[in-house]
Amino acid sequence: MEKAAQEDALSTDDRDFITALASGLEVILAFDEANPRMTLSEVAARTGMNRAKARRFLLTLHALGYVRKQQRHFELAPKVLQLGYAFLSANNYRSVIQQVLEDITAECGESSSLGVLDGNDVTYVARSASRHRLMAITLSVGTRLPAAHTSMGRALLAQLPDNELDAWLEGVVLERHTEKTITDKAELRQCILKVRQQGYAIADQELDSGLRSIAVPAFDANGKLLGAINISTNAARVDLDTLMKEYLPLLQQKACEIRTNIS
Repeated sequence: MEKAAQEDALSTDDRDFITALASGLEVILAFDEANPRMTLSEVAARTGMNRAKARRFLLTLHALGYVRKQQRHFELAPKVLQLGYAFLSANNYRSVIQQVLEDITAECGESSSLGVLDGNDVTYVARSASRHRLMAITLSVGTRLPAAHTSMGRALLAQLPDNELDAWLEGVVLERHTEKTITDKAELRQCILKVRQQGYAIADQELDSGLRSIAVPAFDANGKLLGAINISTNAARVDLDTLMKEYLPLLQQKACEIRTNIS
């Protein structure tokens, strides 16, 4: 069904494609952890738009409440979170997923999240945070991280058919984040195929030194892929043996609960 939906997607030169809507979304996505506040010129540069076009979109988003303006700078407003909440609500699993993630955190004391594959990134759509700080950036709903180097990303990539996985690998740029980061595409492909076979993914300090995580795919009762759930922790506090013997069974149990309770 997902493949059919992709085949039905409009091309950018189709008469029904609304360029203005696409550009507005592009402006929203230009803001991230590294660029939370930007001037008009910076937004124009990041989106490839001219200043006049970027200004119209920023002012429109400001009028709708999605962007805040402070003198020369623009930043996203909390209303943007409604877009993520709409996704969860529309898929009718927000409360179930959130409870599952909170149960995981309560049981093991670590952060747990649900992520979905979005292009080359995995996007966090639900999260239960522990008191431990795992990365320099704050992980929250809406955070995007490179799928290639995260456990949730690899768990999701493992669900792709071979031809889609090969196309994804061909287009992705693998950047080195730590000395453990896999930057060879052939090696990454073998890693993802192993994930497909074993049913879980581990990312051990590839994105950030000290960050260790494990993830499994999450499906509804009809077998539809909802995303991937993970447990993320600090490598100095939790070893790989604990990850496998304690956290993996917990994740698998919770994935079963999700499948039972979401139709």
